[in-house]
Amino acid sequence: MRTATRVTGAVAVVVTLAVVTAACSSGATGSGGSEVVRASWGDPQHPLEPANTNEVQGGKVLDMIFRGLKRYDPRTGKAVDAVAESIETEDQRNFTVTLRKGWEFSDGTPVTAESFVDAWNYGALVTNNQVNSYFFQYIEGYDDVHPEEEGAEPTARTMSGLKVKDDRTFTVRLNQKFSQWPQTLGYNAYAPLPKAFFEDREAWLRKPVGNGPYKIDSYARGQSMTLSRNENYSGEDKARNEGVELKVYTDSNTAYTDLQAGNLDVADDIPASQLKNAERDLNGRYVNQPAGILQTLSFPLYREEWQGERARKVRQGISMAIDRQRITERIYHGTRIPATDLTSPVLGPDGGYAEGLCGRTCAYAPERARRLIEEGGGLPGGSITLTSNVDTGSHRQWLDAVCNSVNNVLDDNDACRVRPVGTFADYRRDIAAKEMKGMFRAGWQMDYPLIQNFLQPLYYTDASSNDSGYSSEEFDELVDRANAADGPEAVGIFREAQKIVLQDLPAIPLWYQNGTAGYSDRVKGVRLNAFSVPVFTDIEVA
Repeated sequence: MRTATRVTGAVAVVVTLAVVTAACSSGATGSGGSEVVRASWGDPQHPLEPANTNEVQGGKVLDMIFRGLKRYDPRTGKAVDAVAESIETEDQRNFTVTLRKGWEFSDGTPVTAESFVDAWNYGALVTNNQVNSYFFQYIEGYDDVHPEEEGAEPTARTMSGLKVKDDRTFTVRLNQKFSQWPQTLGYNAYAPLPKAFFEDREAWLRKPVGNGPYKIDSYARGQSMTLSRNENYSGEDKARNEGVELKVYTDSNTAYTDLQAGNLDVADDIPASQLKNAERDLNGRYVNQPAGILQTLSFPLYREEWQGERARKVRQGISMAIDRQRITERIYHGTRIPATDLTSPVLGPDGGYAEGLCGRTCAYAPERARRLIEEGGGLPGGSITLTSNVDTGSHRQWLDAVCNSVNNVLDDNDACRVRPVGTFADYRRDIAAKEMKGMFRAGWQMDYPLIQNFLQPLYYTDASSNDSGYSSEEFDELVDRANAADGPEAVGIFREAQKIVLQDLPAIPLWYQNGTAGYSDRVKGVRLNAFSVPVFTDIEVA
């Protein structure tokens, strides 16, 4: 995904925190005495439509209020059936989906085959401007509802590849073989939508209704969102608490201080400055585990100064000027590992992780870095900028460290400068508007545990999260071949596609990221899933 969903002021429902807490737990006398879990959060970027959220903060909420055909096991990350009773195919192209009996939305209306088909058609239709429309591209008829030419009108409003058979059955015909397609269906873009969404979308956006273990009670932008347990939830992973209060923080240090003071129960963004002492400070209430997260630095290839062979040499030189080992050791204390490919170790070798695939391009080599940058004509304009939001993720520390590393290699204190952006929402808006001039952070949290997800959404031509503007016919062709192949063959082809990206280097791999979290003595059962998100349903309030 995930690269933060915003609900605008017109949509937000402003409430006091006292009312928020009371709404979540009957009989509560305040957030400290209720069975509501208080967790750190950041305002999302877009309204909470499943097909319009492709980043962490909004995705965190969608994971709580929706369940799709599949869900991802919180321990292994593997796709397991959720609403689906079965997904069958004989040719890897035509699929029959059968739903389990008894699923309902939180408003008590049934989850039917139509709930999925209508939601997918809505997400794919170009005029609805959904950022995740790309995920429906393999369904036959997608080109009719989402023409490739910019500004072109759709010739249909629904995809021909989707057919409702009865309340519990629908069929899907893809436009090519895609053996791993069922494994993608735990991603939130594929979530069902209730009839209420289509009857009054604006009213639904003010208080989204889903079919997950929680339901939204209220949201005050810049303050908090409150969710309570969905008593109509039909899944096996029912919430073990009364609800969750997601409290907005623009500074992870403030969240950490509140955690230590007992004003917060879960913080899943431990500041880099606190990592060294977190386990001691929190009396062992600290989680540090591998996650499907990769940090990279992207380049705006849509700008002329970053195009061509000479610019590619400069990008390679910048990569070699970054001392990843030193930065991760000094700042992250065992929670980051220098990256040597564009995937994640959580995939394992059989799943596509390829240690060392980046070769010397990802190794610290000051002399070669200087030579390549010189051969490329020097830094564009004589200096470069490094941009990221600084409200979450302890980004400022490593941004400075990366620029210092480049400056030291080039013996120029002004060669690289940090250009911070205050909030994640503003940062994503700048990226979407293609306003980047220099390097910018492009962290990626996997949507599902497939090598395809680390490559296609980011580097396929015009893909939904291709923020650099990268395009390669050779890469695209290999991805198409890989998607049509089975198992080990598909993984091997994806590795060949990854080599193309690493050679062109639209993005520099930095480090693989562990998930970290701290929790209060008020809760137990805190852990992170393979996506580095707290498993809120498992948390119990003491």
